[in-house]
Amino acid sequence: MTLKTLSAKAAAALDRELMSTGAFSIDQLMELAGLSVSQVVHRVHPLSKGKRILVAVGPGNNGGDGLVAARHLRHYGYQPTVYYPKRPKNDLYQRLAKQLEDLEVPFVDDFPTALQSADHVIDAVFGFSFSGEVREPFPAVIQAMAESKVPVTSVDAPSSWDIEEGPPKSGVGSNFHPDVLISLTAPKPLVKHFKGRHFIGGRFVSPAIAKKYDFDVPAYEGVDQIVEVGPDGLKL
Repeated sequence: MTLKTLSAKAAAALDRELMSTGAFSIDQLMELAGLSVSQVVHRVHPLSKGKRILVAVGPGNNGGDGLVAARHLRHYGYQPTVYYPKRPKNDLYQRLAKQLEDLEVPFVDDFPTALQSADHVIDAVFGFSFSGEVREPFPAVIQAMAESKVPVTSVDAPSSWDIEEGPPKSGVGSNFHPDVLISLTAPKPLVKHFKGRHFIGGRFVSPAIAKKYDFDVPAYEGVDQIVEVGPDGLKL
């Protein structure tokens, strides 16, 4: 059995459907996504491995997932730090940032320096809607993650990777291979190029929507929002 994947176009359509006929708000979807990201980090990097989590946050929904994950990790007892260079004026993102400020989570301007004292990194820069070139200031961020020995968990897609084709053939991100990937809702085609630990998060999809978009909802256990899957798509 091979893992069924969602193209970028299908993933965008699925998001729209979840927020229309599915009756979810963007806030809810972001909260659930960020919660699942935080559970993956707790699974692969328990507190005993070090509390300092550096979250690289992009300007879109992927970044919003990272902000939510940082909040949950702070409540779990970690010490998250957030790099958020391009803040949208959007009310939702401003509220997510304010929630972190109220928890005294520091925001930093210098990613490479912050990386030197991090135990784990969350890559929440670009998600499934990314295409084209990586714009400043993110090339240096992706390069720093690629060259660092600090383990990286990427949210939905390793930043800079093509959603269908995987890592770029040259330039920014061509040598970026994160340790962990959490696919949100369903994996994207790039997973065939990914060699690390792979999780799926998205314990909110109705059977009808999964059937319509032709992907499998994994069997989540207990209160888990995540499932670890092998390269064949079978649960580990």
